[in-house]
Amino acid sequence: MAKCSVCGKSVTFGIKVSHSHRRSNRMWKPNVKRVKAMINGASKRIYACTRCLRAGKVTRAV
Repeated sequence: MAKCSVCGKSVTFGIKVSHSHRRSNRMWKPNVKRVKAMINGASKRIYACTRCLRAGKVTRAV
């Protein structure tokens, strides 16, 4: 489950190109952490990307 529940960031697909220019599919996963956050006044476990955690979009529960 590589999807941020705050901003919706998820996996991105692309093509890996080797030195001999052979192409194969690959994916980039966002850096998602499972954190305990305050949602509507209650603490709940959600998946949040580190960009949202650093930006302060998630208030962590203690």
